[in-house]
Amino acid sequence: MPIRVLPSELVDQIAAGEVIERPASVVKELIENSLDAGARRIEVEIERGGVALIRVRDDGAGIAAGELGEAVKRHATSKIASLEDLEAVTTLGFRGEALPSIGSVSRLRIASRCEGAGQGAEIQVDGAEVAAVRPAAHPQGTTVEVRDLFFNVPARRKFVRSDATELSHIVRLVERLALSRVDVSFRLRHGKHLLLDAPAAGGEAGRLEAVLGSEFAAEAVAVHHAAGPVTFSGWLGLPTRSRAQPDRQFWFVNGRSVRDRLLMNAVRLAYRDVLYHGRYPAYALHLTLDPKLVDVNAHPAKLEVRFRDSRQIHDFVFRALERSLAATAPAAEATPAARGPAWAGELHAESRASAAALPLHERARDPWALHALVREPVAPASGRLSVTDAVPMEGGVLPAGDQPLGTALAQLHGVYILAQSRDGLVLIDMHAAHERILYERLKAERDRGAVPTQLLLTPIVIDMKGHELAALLEQRDDFERAGFEIDALGPTQLAVRRVPAVLDSTDVHALASSLVHDLVLDTDGHRHHLEAAADRFLGTLACRSAIHANRRLTLPEMNALLRQMESTERANQCNHGRPTWTRLTLEQLDQLFLRGR
Repeated sequence: MPIRVLPSELVDQIAAGEVIERPASVVKELIENSLDAGARRIEVEIERGGVALIRVRDDGAGIAAGELGEAVKRHATSKIASLEDLEAVTTLGFRGEALPSIGSVSRLRIASRCEGAGQGAEIQVDGAEVAAVRPAAHPQGTTVEVRDLFFNVPARRKFVRSDATELSHIVRLVERLALSRVDVSFRLRHGKHLLLDAPAAGGEAGRLEAVLGSEFAAEAVAVHHAAGPVTFSGWLGLPTRSRAQPDRQFWFVNGRSVRDRLLMNAVRLAYRDVLYHGRYPAYALHLTLDPKLVDVNAHPAKLEVRFRDSRQIHDFVFRALERSLAATAPAAEATPAARGPAWAGELHAESRASAAALPLHERARDPWALHALVREPVAPASGRLSVTDAVPMEGGVLPAGDQPLGTALAQLHGVYILAQSRDGLVLIDMHAAHERILYERLKAERDRGAVPTQLLLTPIVIDMKGHELAALLEQRDDFERAGFEIDALGPTQLAVRRVPAVLDSTDVHALASSLVHDLVLDTDGHRHHLEAAADRFLGTLACRSAIHANRRLTLPEMNALLRQMESTERANQCNHGRPTWTRLTLEQLDQLFLRGR
């Protein structure tokens, strides 16, 4: 076949293959055009998942009658005019490909009127065949109708999914765009059904509730940080309200909705100490920076961007998020860390099984353990409540106002602490809470280079396979920073000569062996969810050293643990992301017992 210039209709259809992937792609391009036109109200109507009809109305600047013919030509745009404009583009669209691409694979109608124009005008494009512009009655703004999508491209039509599937993509897209501009009203209809009504009058809180639900809006953590030309703001979902899939993760760069790997990785790392593996956080985050510092012309659908200094942006976002999540600690007005998500039972069973298999260091060491001796365990009778030290508070005095976790009352089943707060009852998972306290202190002392250690009179010798020993010795620096001194005693023996003071000297061999075993599993590929090697090491150490199930605590020990939780960062979750405490208010208790009815 000889070389030839392709017909313009075929060129348009090839371009449409890059820009118009499915009905949601059409909705995206049209809404972005409306936003670029300064619209304050956008209405979207859908029929049959967008295949039969997509109609987008706005009250923006409109298109002049004399420019409608140009608007449906390839590479015709009002948004850039030079390479300099492209390098500092601030609009959502700029390529001039959307309308001609849509018109080449559908029956397209555009009606519009500019402010001050005596009347509106319209143009129709039927599978790349452009009709003449004609007058039309229309209020200020623009209406774009797209009917019979892919009617002339049967091969593409076959790849369109069911109406329900395509509609779900459209809903998620409109939600994403609605979050990007809380100052614009959005309404989405499918046939006679109103799927989204997000008025601008509701502000940011109203928009979060309309798109992500009232629960997210009530419990999200606000974020706002600025550094030079970069501003970072938005809302983070609490770690204990995570999801089984990443369907509530929204990133916006200069108002543009993106799915950027660099930014998503920064979030993932920030959540690593507070999120259980296999779970995904929910968030809506905005990054605003000088347009010259980011390239938005990196993807046909403009979903990806490139930063001029990607490492600096990544570190800025990561540090900002890490500081925000560090504040997830018990407070009087705080949302309870545990509120019974569907997966709580599964995690609790796993926690109980692992806790029951591990010993407790039985004497206190300041500042690591509780400030009193721990008595010998007493196994609870089957089917009978196990409560120790169920003694009323002195004089029945309520806890001080700065003690959101209240005052300890008793221990339940050797696992939970019951405490009375000013507004109700607090339940605390003692192992999870102590694990977080130890982990945060270990990290702080490592960063200061001041981990308390103890030299062993007789080294601990641990037998292991040769390749396991070699893998552990590669992590020698992490061991030393955490307070261990290790070396090889032979080709298959590890010698532990110094250990952190947090380890109980009465059971240091068992604890050190368990820790090494965990790290050996990790090097074999069963990775712990903490990504950084040093943090993963300290997380394992904290888990092995924390108090465990079926150990009786005195009231002073329980209260010491509560006070340490209140002063520890991220204390709402353990190192694995499980909740550490929950609260039942007096109102909730009254409802349980039908008081006042």
